[in-house]
Amino acid sequence: MVEVASPWLARALADGSYRHWLALDSSGRIAGGGGVLLCPWPANPKDPCTERAVILNVYTEPEFRKRGIARQIMLTILAWAKQKGLRSVNLHASDEGRYLYERLGFEATNEMRLRFGQL
Repeated sequence: MVEVASPWLARALADGSYRHWLALDSSGRIAGGGGVLLCPWPANPKDPCTERAVILNVYTEPEFRKRGIARQIMLTILAWAKQKGLRSVNLHASDEGRYLYERLGFEATNEMRLRFGQL
C-alpha cells in the first residue's frame, strides 16, 4: 500500500487536491489527523461549486481517544471547507465514527457502490 499510495499522496499534497491536518500532543507526538480530497465536479442548479470535497483518513490514536480530538479535527476541516466556499462535504463513516459525524450534522445519503473483482 505504501508503495502505491506514497507517489499519489506526494502529488496530491503538491497540487493542493489533498489537505491534511494533524493533532499533536504537548511533546509533538501525533494524536490524530484527518484530510480532505478535492475533486473536480460539475456544477448543477442546486450547487454552483465545481469541486467536491471528500473527508478521508480521520483517525485518532487509541491512547488519545475520547478526548475530543476527532471532533476538533472535524471542526477544523469543516471551517476550512466553508471558508473555501464549498457548499457540502461527504465522507464514509465507520461504525466508531458515525456518532461523531451525526452530532456534527451529517446525514446518511443514498450512495451505492459496485465492486469489480477482488484484490
